[in-house]
Amino acid sequence: MKFATLTKAIAGGVALSAVLTGAALADPALIYDLGGKFDKSFNEAAYNGAEAWKAETGGNYLDLELQNDAQREQALRRFASQGANPIVVMSFMWESVLGPLAAEFPDTNFVVIDAVVDAPNVQSILFDEHTGSFLVGALAAMQSETGTVGFIGGMDVPLIHKFYCGYAQGVKAVNADATVIENYTGTTPAAWNDPVTAGELARAAVDQGADVVFAAAGGSGLGVLQTMADAGKYSIGVDSNQNYLHPGSVLTSMLKRVDNAVIKAFNEAGDDATFTPGLTTLGLDGDFVGYAVDEHNQDLITEDMISQVEALKAQIVSGEIEVHDYTTDSSCPA
Repeated sequence: MKFATLTKAIAGGVALSAVLTGAALADPALIYDLGGKFDKSFNEAAYNGAEAWKAETGGNYLDLELQNDAQREQALRRFASQGANPIVVMSFMWESVLGPLAAEFPDTNFVVIDAVVDAPNVQSILFDEHTGSFLVGALAAMQSETGTVGFIGGMDVPLIHKFYCGYAQGVKAVNADATVIENYTGTTPAAWNDPVTAGELARAAVDQGADVVFAAAGGSGLGVLQTMADAGKYSIGVDSNQNYLHPGSVLTSMLKRVDNAVIKAFNEAGDDATFTPGLTTLGLDGDFVGYAVDEHNQDLITEDMISQVEALKAQIVSGEIEVHDYTTDSSCPA
């Protein structure tokens, strides 16, 4: 019987010790980013993908929750030295760490989500978050009665500005006169796990007239969803389908199918015959980004709203509408 036991000991919040027992050489590994495995957003989407892969294949995988940035190199080196393959890591914060480690372990395949690392044994996966954000921005504008909506991002970085610009462009596509209030929870990785600050920013947006707020903030976004529900207003979730957290208040969720990316990586990246190094971009084509409609919000999203947003989606896919990508052009026309 194959099994994997991961024991973490943290001394002074810095030292990490991991013991991997009985791991098969072909077992994949997944390292979550800061904010925790069960953040109900980005990391949890990855976990759900790994669990779905495990259920489907009967395989085993190793995983690890980072406690701080200082653990990145040691955790990655430990998994690679134990023979895990592939190793999937989450977020742009791996860019400086992964390159040197990938060179040190040339026989290990690595997959990084939300970053680009140029190495022959690294696959970089990016998502067209701006296009999915455009669609939920359009829905926000359709739902808003005040003409004012909000956006609360997590860490103030280009990736999250990419969400904002797409969202604002979608809002303006439906209501050119709409006001979009923009805020971020911080400038350090702690911004992903600060629901209190995020909730305060949501409350401030409501006080300025916002009746729909999009939270692209990882675990911090839970504070936005709670605040908007308490205020009797609407929120928009991110990454995972968060509609169930506050049924009737979460208008929709901007889906970023990190779960499917992890499944794809576990299935393909461990074998050199199917591993594809270089950049892979996932978007509306294939439904790797989109919006969520289910039993928890079906009374909020009308058939007319779906018809309008699906027409916009078709125009984006065909190239008739070009959604601005902040990561390639830091101007934000919306």
